[in-house]
Amino acid sequence: MTNCPGYNDLVARLDRSVDAGDTGAITQAVKADLEHILGNRLLALPAHLVGARPDSYARRLLHRDPRGRYTAIVMTWGPGQGTAVHDHGGLWCVEGVVDGEIAVTQYLVQPDRDGFFRVTPIGSLLAGTGSAGCLIPPTDHHVLANARPDRASVTLHVYGGDLDDCKVFLPATPDGRYAETTKSLSFHE
Repeated sequence: MTNCPGYNDLVARLDRSVDAGDTGAITQAVKADLEHILGNRLLALPAHLVGARPDSYARRLLHRDPRGRYTAIVMTWGPGQGTAVHDHGGLWCVEGVVDGEIAVTQYLVQPDRDGFFRVTPIGSLLAGTGSAGCLIPPTDHHVLANARPDRASVTLHVYGGDLDDCKVFLPATPDGRYAETTKSLSFHE
């Protein structure tokens, strides 16, 4: 990507990091890559990758490893935009903040009776520009939301493969249980 300063360095780092060993070592190496690149503002994303959408957060492909080891996705979150409780389709994930503030709430999701789930918040944080975090199944359930009330935030997500769908958990019963659905994921523009 010739119009994206820092892109080649990011891809070279990620290519090395995904060969770091087991999932824990890979995610820690990728996390260090994102913290270095994003924390030092070494990646300058072109405008077509960071524009907000009025109807939902935007999900755009930055890089797909030709060997299928990972994908790098840019997401732009307009004011008030966020996700439902979700997983990452069985893939490891490292998420970093390119610009802005993202509210992250982690959840424990446990099967309950009648095919429903209990969804319990277990931690939250406010992630700012340059920060990154790792998610490894099965403890990868969370919610992301733009914490800026009046402008967009941008994140970079590196997944251990192609994330084509994920499980989403939505409130479903009067006693606070959730239903699981599968959400197909695609790219914008």
